[in-house]
Order: sequence, then structure tokens, then C-alpha cells
Amino acid sequence: MAEDTNNIKLLHITTVPQSLAFLHGQIGYMKARDMDVQALASPGELLASFAQREQIKVHPIEMPRRITPLQDIIAIIRLLLVLWRVRPHIVHAHTPKGGLLGMIAAWLARVPIRIYQIHGLPLMTATGHKRILLRWSERAACFCAHQVLCVSHSIRAVVVAEGLCPAEKIKVLHNGTINGIDAKGRFDPSTISPEVRQATRTKYGISTHALVVGFVGRIVRDKGLIELVDAWKVLCEEFPTLHLLIAGPFEPQDPIPTQTEHILRHTPRIHLAGQVDDIAPLYASMDVLAFPTYREGFGLAALEASAMNVPVVATRIPGCVEAVQEGVTGKLVPPRDTDALIDALRAYLMSPRMRHRHGTAGRERVLRCFQQEAIWAAMYQEYARLLSNHGFVTPAATTP
Repeated sequence: MAEDTNNIKLLHITTVPQSLAFLHGQIGYMKARDMDVQALASPGELLASFAQREQIKVHPIEMPRRITPLQDIIAIIRLLLVLWRVRPHIVHAHTPKGGLLGMIAAWLARVPIRIYQIHGLPLMTATGHKRILLRWSERAACFCAHQVLCVSHSIRAVVVAEGLCPAEKIKVLHNGTINGIDAKGRFDPSTISPEVRQATRTKYGISTHALVVGFVGRIVRDKGLIELVDAWKVLCEEFPTLHLLIAGPFEPQDPIPTQTEHILRHTPRIHLAGQVDDIAPLYASMDVLAFPTYREGFGLAALEASAMNVPVVATRIPGCVEAVQEGVTGKLVPPRDTDALIDALRAYLMSPRMRHRHGTAGRERVLRCFQQEAIWAAMYQEYARLLSNHGFVTPAATTP
């Protein structure tokens, strides 16, 4: 007989609190359906502000992003203590390290429903012992989970091909992504006035009629910054009014070469915006987004740009092939191919008509395929299915 409960406890686990931002809006959706949502991540101001913004309880536990055996064992013990105290019905773990530690602890604590969500695969660009370790980590997290979710079909195919998870155990909800795109709110270009666009450009010393190539993401080698800078060195000579606007933090893991960093920091027409919370005005200031990444889970920056009517040049890799529709919303080029990146960006810089056509098509596709409410509904139905399979019934799940 199923157990009827009015207060299903859902605990999200991530390594760092920054990753919890991907759940904005989804948490409120689940709370409105009588779920007690809580979160666990490494401590810090970001975790505290997330708890206040979402009005949920959080549990701070230090979890280093690298594999550190002694610290990881300590983290698992602390996770167990939280799980025994909270007694969640569902543990939903994200990111490789959060997934590994969260799933091991949830398996040891016999949490009724264990979900591991794959946002991307760092092992795709890893080599040697690091790749072996990452493979083991992913396989262990998948083994401990009842259900594995993946943000894109192309990454799911890689997971299955690599033997990380059986095909019958891993699925993609709706059309993929982590949380959908807020195309009717945060990423609605009609809400960005010409004055805001101009003020954003003025802030970085960019004139009204200048051409702007943008980049949004972590400033690391795996994001293709080397090729982007090399492409810039060619294109800035061809287009005297061209600017490069980059939003994102420099990270010590997987750093870019010193020479590449020097060019980014000391070139007059290259602008470093850093970590930007309100990113929509920056998208509105771009003519084309460059996204030459080596690996990606889905490529949310590409979808955000599309929602803002900005065409995208991305790499033809798992994840990005679903974020960009070739020849319709953008162009796909081989990874690490500077010449192909130059050609694709040049084509957009020379054709305002193509920029407009592909930008408009991109927004239409986001509205059609990646609405947040559809992703949230699919996620809730997955929770309801798993709860039912394990003898639980949620009141909201039984209503039409």
C-alpha cells in the first residue's frame, strides 16, 4: 500500500553553491506542489544568499571540487549526518563531485529515491590518470543512483557509449537543459530598451554602431579562449570598429596560457566584464556570440543568446549541437579550428541581414522548445513517477 504524505522532502546536492543558481524558479515550482525543498553545498555567502532568496533551508558542507580522498571521506560522513537528520525522500545530486559524494552518502543512508543529474562530462577533455579517475567517479555516481538524468541527448549518447551508465537507467527530460530558459522574463530582448543597450556599450567604451563579438562563460582553456583570441587578432584588422566583450570569471583550474591572458587584459578593444549577474544587457549589446568550447553539457550561454535574438557561432560537439541549429540559429565549427571560427564570425560580421534572420529564429526556437515551465513540469512528473514506484504518493501528483 502506498504511503500518502503531504510533505515530500527533496534535497539538492551540489559541490559549490554557484551551481544552485541553475534551479532558480524550479524550486518555487516544487514548493508550490507541497514539496519541502532543501539544498546542500559548500559553505559561503552565495549559499546563504541562495537560501534567503529561495526561502529554503540549506546545509553547508565543504566539498572540494578536486578528488581529495581524506577530505572526501570526511565530507561523506558529514553528508550522512545530514541525511540521517533530514531524512529526505529524494536526493537529487548535481555536478561530478557533488554527484559522487551525494550518491554514495545517499546510498549508504538508504535514501528512498536517488537521482544523479549529469550537467557535463569533464572526462571528455581529460587524459591519462585523470580521465581514468573521472570515469570511475561517473560510474560510481550512476551505480548508486536509482535514476540518472542528463541535460542533453548528445551527452547521454556519450555516457552510454563510454559505459558509464546503462542506457535504460539514463534519460533526458523534455528537450533537455538544466532548467530551461526564462525567455519571457530575464532573457526577453523587448525588456531591454535602446537606452539600456547604449548605456551598457558606453560603460565599456563601445560606440553605438561598432560591431561586437561576445563571449559568456568561465575564462578557461576548455572554453576555447585560445582560438577566440587568435580569431580576434585576425578579425580586428579586417573590422576596425570590432570589439570583443567577455563576461565570466578567470578560474585557476584549467587556466588559459599567460600570453592569451595578457592579450585579454591589455588590448584596448577587448573588454572584460567579469562575473555579471544581470547578463541580458550584455547579450543585447552583442552582434554575435562566439562559443568555441571544447566540451559542454548543453551550452546554456548559446540558448540565452538565442533568446536575446543574438546568433551564435559554437563548436560541433555534444551539447552544443542541440543548443545551436546549424544554418538556422547559428553556425557550428570544429573545436580547436581557428580558421573555421574566423570564417563563421566573419560571415555574421559582414551580414546584418543574416544576423537578424538567425537571431530571430533562435528566439523562436527557445520559446518553442525550452520554456522553463515545461522543464519544471517534466521534472515534477519524474519525481512523482519515482515516488509512486517506491510506495509514496504526492497529493499534487494525483490531481489532473
